[in-house]
Amino acid sequence: MSEIQITITRGGKAGKQYTFNDRTVCVIGRALDCNILLPDDDQHSTISRYHCLLDINPPEICIRDFGSLNGTFVNQNKIGQRDASEDIFRAQGLIYPEYNLHNGDKIQLGDTELEITVVSEGTEKDLVEHTSRLEHKINMAEASQSDPLDKVNKMLQQEDNTDQNELEQELIKGYVIRKELGRGNMGAVYLASHQETRENVALKVMLPRVEASSRAHKQFMRETRNTRLLKHKNIVQVYDIGCHEGTWFFTTDYCEGGSVARLLKSKGGRLPLSLALKIYLQILDGLAYAHQVKVPAIVLADGTTTSGVGLVHRDIKPGNILLTRQEGIWRAKIADFGLAKAFDTAGLSGRTATGVSAGTPYYMPRQQIINFKLARPEVDIWAATATFYKILTGCHPRNYNKRTDPWLTTLKMPPVSIMERDVSVPQNLGEFIDRVLNDKPKLAYQSVRDLKTDLLKVL
Repeated sequence: MSEIQITITRGGKAGKQYTFNDRTVCVIGRALDCNILLPDDDQHSTISRYHCLLDINPPEICIRDFGSLNGTFVNQNKIGQRDASEDIFRAQGLIYPEYNLHNGDKIQLGDTELEITVVSEGTEKDLVEHTSRLEHKINMAEASQSDPLDKVNKMLQQEDNTDQNELEQELIKGYVIRKELGRGNMGAVYLASHQETRENVALKVMLPRVEASSRAHKQFMRETRNTRLLKHKNIVQVYDIGCHEGTWFFTTDYCEGGSVARLLKSKGGRLPLSLALKIYLQILDGLAYAHQVKVPAIVLADGTTTSGVGLVHRDIKPGNILLTRQEGIWRAKIADFGLAKAFDTAGLSGRTATGVSAGTPYYMPRQQIINFKLARPEVDIWAATATFYKILTGCHPRNYNKRTDPWLTTLKMPPVSIMERDVSVPQNLGEFIDRVLNDKPKLAYQSVRDLKTDLLKVL
């Protein structure tokens, strides 16, 4: 198992070591909630409260400056710093580039120095070869004309000129592609039907940006195994997960209504309170079930197996809430329960968690940045309420703009009262939403049951 070790080699905490063996982000600075907390004294006064951010997915690691006054240096080369004449608030409105770190690199923040050690399963030679091979694969995957998506698109283009029987010869794990439903940074989603049952499903094609090793394959399958346990009317059912001819995919319920994000776009950005509340309550019902489901086999990082209770989504947002018509009524369903996260954690996305292509933490409480792998129900509760806020107002709870580093904004800026966004929101409900989204010093609700009890009192 690979891990990243960060050792403070010079400064007030010299000798202190931090070890990371899972996907996470790590904030370095003098603020009390930083992962690597440096002393708040005269000796460290040149270090900002939130100085820089590390994005860690062993054995990969990268760094980004947060617009610090005195800069971040790697091997004595400056990678980020705001100009001394530049206002701190304007500087925090800039997004500084990320830089890859390697075994033996040294980070300098003022008089403090931190050294990076990458511990891999193989020898040092194996590590060097792995790094070179990984960089090559990422470059080749981005430039390659034989992207798995090209193959799927070619299949679709054949439809106009091919009889249905001939088209059915082109299959992905037994599924016939009908049409494209949408696409994003990590792949595309298609309407497909099973070759034998003719049942319609949504088939999501995942595009690895690096070649899949046996370790990555096993990790992805391990991470996603438990998602198929979820069987609830407000959760999209996952059927097949696998890899066929180099293309990763999974099949799920087909939700013909599309996502809540798409619905918002078609309705001018917001929905009436009655409909928004129905969607919110159904999201909560799905989460209440998932947070209490029995998980018979959890494979830990060391390979051992244990059992547990509850699965946490960690990425609730309007784009992950789908709509389908069942028994004559529209129903909201939570999609992507851990699948995109598993693909990323297995190292198949070839990108960072905090990069522009990975999206932004619009629906994350600040606690999830301080502890990126936080997997407790309160994270989903906050995100579901942030989604409700977005549906009602057309705005995110925090004020973001295109020039603002969203991760720093989430760390430092409080949510805006929903009644400042929309005065028509009933006062009792608005005060309830504000209380849920207030993430300092801690999150207000740890269980959906407690939240729903209080919610019903204000409706």
